Parts: sequence; structure tokens; C-alpha cells
Amino acid sequence: MQTELSKQLGIEHAIFGFTPFPAVAAAISRAGGLGVLGAVRYTAPDDLRRDLDWIEANVDGRPYGLDVVMPAKKVEGVSEADVEAMIPEGHRQFVADTLAKYGVPGLAEGEAAGWRITGWMEEVARTQLDVAFGYPIRLLANALGSPPADVVRRAHEQGVLVAALAGSARHARKHAAAGIDVVVAQGYEAGGHTGEIASMVLTPEVVDAVDPLPVLAAGGVGSGQQVAAALSLGAQGVWLGSLWLTVTEADLHSTAVTRKLLAAGSGDTVRSRALTGKPARQLRTEWTDAWDDPHGPGTLPMPLQGLLVAEAVSRIQKYEVEPLLGTPVGQIVGRMNSERSVQAVFDDLTRGFEHAVDRINRIAGRSARP
Repeated sequence: MQTELSKQLGIEHAIFGFTPFPAVAAAISRAGGLGVLGAVRYTAPDDLRRDLDWIEANVDGRPYGLDVVMPAKKVEGVSEADVEAMIPEGHRQFVADTLAKYGVPGLAEGEAAGWRITGWMEEVARTQLDVAFGYPIRLLANALGSPPADVVRRAHEQGVLVAALAGSARHARKHAAAGIDVVVAQGYEAGGHTGEIASMVLTPEVVDAVDPLPVLAAGGVGSGQQVAAALSLGAQGVWLGSLWLTVTEADLHSTAVTRKLLAAGSGDTVRSRALTGKPARQLRTEWTDAWDDPHGPGTLPMPLQGLLVAEAVSRIQKYEVEPLLGTPVGQIVGRMNSERSVQAVFDDLTRGFEHAVDRINRIAGRSARP
């Protein structure tokens, strides 16, 4: 599964694996792909430095990358406290009432919420980059479109490729104009923040829009056959995130979440604003249903919603309140039926890819591989 992009990065397979878990990122790189560590949860520079040290020591010299969440435009003079003050009291009461309805215990006195969407903030994201550029990362991806121009320049000065996610051809053209090196075409089926266009339609549209820039296909990819389909549509690789949530190296800190993921079908996700304020695909739960109920207060825009529900999500996760317990995940969750190692996932992907290529060769009247 080699393409021009995978050869440029020195990886064996054109598989890019996004994950919040350092052990998974390192295992993806060791298996021949490019492990990309999600940085949004790192609010303390020393925590990110610790985990990048660990990855550096465990990738066996293989390349890896980092994914950040930062807006293209800087907002001056706005602190987290300023944003918190914008949250209406009625929304805070709705959260309290919903948690009380399901008997969710509170956190211990002095215990801080372990889940905070603060990586979107300019100062947090830049401290992450200050740390990351001290390591030999090969790819910097941004989940909120093109990063600021000075960040792109800084990455290029250090020989780091810059990738940005796009949900439409229009977004992809903006990335190309901003000097982005790789566009990730993220379809409607994907986990987390997504647009409204399905991968089968989106991928070739983006490929045509930014040619000759390389494109990675994201959303609805969880088998080697789907990797082959993505490359057939013109992509130079695939960007996989959901598939790694149930690998043995993942550390979800919750057997209940893992159990729900393994039991879920492809129709058990919903694109909801409940988590961050932007449409994000996740497991459908009674928590997402409450926020999507037209009789409720409705969600707040990003970043207010993420700050509003931070403590609630921490409590739901800590006490594993199953009716409310969920996680961002794509429709490919229907294929995630067992816990496997990262290497086992790669073995399945490569076998499926080979079978798909052989099938197409037979259809085209060519000889299959020996």
C-alpha cells in the first residue's frame, strides 16, 4: 500500500492513524503506518513532552506526527474564564437536572474535571507546538482547517508537512491556497467533527479540487477493501481514527465504553453537537438524545458547549453511567467487533487490500498476483 506520499514520509503503508493514545500511535508507526498523536487533551506542556518522549523511545526510529486543534484566526484577549462567563444559567441547570435524573455522583471535593476542550484556545495550541517542534515529527495536522500562516511557515522551516481536514471541495481549495501540503477529505461517516458529504462523493471531489496535492480519505474506512477503494478514488492514503479505539494498546479507562463500542452497529452513531457545539459523530446515547430533544435548551456554539459539559462528561466517564456513556466514533464502529492488537489490524488491512486488488485485476482481465 505504497503511494508517492507514503514514500516521501518513509512509511511502508499509506495508512495514517489518528489516536489520543501514545501507545497506539507508536504501534501504528512500528506496524508501517504513520501514528499521529492527538494533542487536544494536553493542557500542560510537560504532559505532552512526557508522552512525546515515550513515543520517540518506542517507535523504533519510525516517523510519527501530531494533530492539534487551532483556529486559523487568532482571537486576542479572550481567556477561558471570559468564555465560561458567557454560558447561560439555564444551560447549566439543564446539565445538573440531566445528571440528577440518572443519579450521576459528583466529583470528590477538589477533584477537577479530567475532560476539557481547551486545546482550541490559541495559547494552549501554541504551547503544544512549542513542545512538538522540539521532536522529529514528520506531519502536523490541524482539525479545524488551515492553521495560522506563521505556524505553516514554522513547520515548513523544520521540514514538517502540514495537513488539514476538509469536509468539502471548497474547504480543500482554501487549504491549498494557505500552503497546506496534505488535505484530509473527511466524509460524513467519520467520527468526531464532520461535514455533510459522504466519503464516496467527497474524496474524488477533493482530489480534483487540489490536484496535485496529496489527499487522504477519512470516514467509512475500516477494511483493506475500503483502503483500495479510497486509493481508486485518487487518494494517496487513508486517515483512520475510530478503528484504533478497540485495539488492545488503547487506554479508554472504561471497560463499559469498550463494551458499548464492540456491541454497536453502524447505525448506532449520531451526528450531534452535544459534545463540543459543532456537529460531531459519536455513539448515540441518552445524553445525546437529551441535547437533541427539541424541548430542551439546545446546544451552545463551540467552545461554550465543550466547557459547559466538561465536568458532566468527566462524571459520566468516571462512574461509567452506561445510559449516558459514549465517545466520538464513526459509522465504521459496526466492523469493530473484537479487541485486536494494532499489528493484527494492519495484517487484516493489508490482506484485504491485496484481495481487493486481485479482484479488480481479474475483472480487468489481468493476471492476479502470484
